[in-house]
Amino acid sequence: MIKMQVIGNLGKDCVVNTVNGKNVINFTVAHTEKYKDSQGVLQEKTTWVDCAYWTDRTAVAPYLQKGKQVFVEGQPEARSFQRNDGTPGASLSLRVREVQLLGGKNENAGGGSSYQQPASNASTAMTGNSSVPSPGEITEPVDDLPF
Repeated sequence: MIKMQVIGNLGKDCVVNTVNGKNVINFTVAHTEKYKDSQGVLQEKTTWVDCAYWTDRTAVAPYLQKGKQVFVEGQPEARSFQRNDGTPGASLSLRVREVQLLGGKNENAGGGSSYQQPASNASTAMTGNSSVPSPGEITEPVDDLPF
């Protein structure tokens, strides 16, 4: 299996579709790389990746909005095609296995947010009664590391 990881910004809001009874979230991620060419001139190259996230858990969809920074991981597929004017073209698509929200241009630089799959115990998640302390409640270091 080939695995690809991309960090970039969403080019537009995602679209949720149903194909043969299965949900798919489609979105496009742009990764821009800056480099200097042989003459020392700063250049930019943007690679667009068409993403398809096949999942029944579509709760992340409202957060996949244009401009948001995301991390996506999955199986890549390169396609070649011929444009209407006869010139060859290529596209890169990704069958997403994992998506994580990192932030966006509109958010504070202090950090982003992440989408986590719902807890297996829905009543605990809904009521907020959890035995796990929040990061602010931990006052002493945890020293029982397994290594």
